Amino acid sequence: GELAESVLFGHTRGSFTGAFTDRKGWFELADGGTLFLDEIGDMPLALQAKLLRVLEDGQVVPVGASHPKHVDVRVIAATNADLQERIASGAFREDLYYRLAVIPVTLPPLRDRPEDIPLFVQEFFRRSRLKHGKPPMEFPESLMPFFLSYRWPGNIRELENVMERIVLLSLSDELTVS
Repeated sequence: GELAESVLFGHTRGSFTGAFTDRKGWFELADGGTLFLDEIGDMPLALQAKLLRVLEDGQVVPVGASHPKHVDVRVIAATNADLQERIASGAFREDLYYRLAVIPVTLPPLRDRPEDIPLFVQEFFRRSRLKHGKPPMEFPESLMPFFLSYRWPGNIRELENVMERIVLLSLSDELTVS
């Protein structure tokens, strides 16, 4: 509630317990640029109403403030929720949906695009090796069928985490099924 509102729109000193200084929110910090809002489908209705006002008016009112501040922000929003379903159930504002859906981009889940899996496996493997200081090693093509046959309910994030787990748990430079 109040914390999420403070993060997005900022707050003034003393506006709530722990607000020891004025703080700019993400909208003010992104002024003149782009703000990415992930998991927009899970945003509480009260916050959705405030977000809609910002998108329509181009003004934010920090928590505890009495005057709005003008912001010019392009918003990119993402969700894995079915927003039409959430609108029908009353959990997501239809007017906010249409305000955000200027250029909707729908990405099918990873399980519906198996041709992308090898590319993600290689990239996440490379990133994980670098992140954890592992020596250069190749990802064996013989392991790819295991990745192609799995349904990936956690989508890209799950695949990325699996690749990091493999890198962290590998005891040698040669990867095997075990």
